[in-house]
Amino acid sequence: MKNYKIVVLDQITIGKDLDYSALNNLGEVIFYDYTLPAQTAERIKDADIVVTNKVVIDTQEFRVAEKLKFICVAATGYNNINVSEAKKLGIYVANVKGYSTNSVAQQVFAYILAFYNSIFEYQAEIKNNKWQQSNVFNLLKYPIYELYGKNLGIIGYGAIGQKVAEIGKAFGMNILPAKLPNRKYTDTQRVDFQEVIRQADVLTIHTPLTIETQNLIQAQELAMMKKSAILVNAARGGIVNEKDLYNALVNRTIRGAIVDVLTEEPPSNGNILFSAPNIFITPHSAWTSIEARKTLIAGIVNNIEFFIAGKAEKISII
Repeated sequence: MKNYKIVVLDQITIGKDLDYSALNNLGEVIFYDYTLPAQTAERIKDADIVVTNKVVIDTQEFRVAEKLKFICVAATGYNNINVSEAKKLGIYVANVKGYSTNSVAQQVFAYILAFYNSIFEYQAEIKNNKWQQSNVFNLLKYPIYELYGKNLGIIGYGAIGQKVAEIGKAFGMNILPAKLPNRKYTDTQRVDFQEVIRQADVLTIHTPLTIETQNLIQAQELAMMKKSAILVNAARGGIVNEKDLYNALVNRTIRGAIVDVLTEEPPSNGNILFSAPNIFITPHSAWTSIEARKTLIAGIVNNIEFFIAGKAEKISII
């Protein structure tokens, strides 16, 4: 069997705390913590297989990677790969589906419950000695709401969206899966996009970032939402227009927002949402449970095994 050279471009984004022995058994594996754009071409020029989470591989990288035959994206999204160019060159590209479903859905409800139960506000009161100084046994400074009977609007009804719906049903929420604009659906459970926007008490996003979904939620949609509604984005930055969301939060057009993703990651140049009121921001971490990352590694290994066995077309996305 050929001794394949496998290059992992950004191991630190997957985690160095995992067991990579199954991957190491597949060939000569070179791990890089992270790779800067100027380093990519040099690092992949002799590779047979490349594993990348978010490192971009475009025309200029393909130009020097003459041995490259397989790219394994360590994610569900593959917008960092020039797929059309790969196809021209006969390079297979595969992603890993479904590994983060439980992790993201769990995190989404951690966000929702933090808002609905005023967790952070009450924790701050205790740290500021307010409960300790109270004349009665409890504090009622911040409202707590029940999820039961509330409308859960879901944009993107794939595996993650459906898992979020399953958990929402357990809380007694009304599930409103949205029809994405300009798409046709054969099922009858989906609700008109604008109607979901108007009715949702919680609006959560789980659709990929594409040309169609870029700025899917902007000023017009935010103005349609209930003033008491909260917006959750654990999908991709860019689906929600950040300037419009900032304005909606400042003007109290909606109650609040939780975002796990931004248009620029890491936000080395800052972000307008950092100064917005009533928002929680987490560092693209919803998918990163230990279990999800183990499943991701297993998926990468499985994809490479298919490639080595000459069955890459069974798992390729192109």
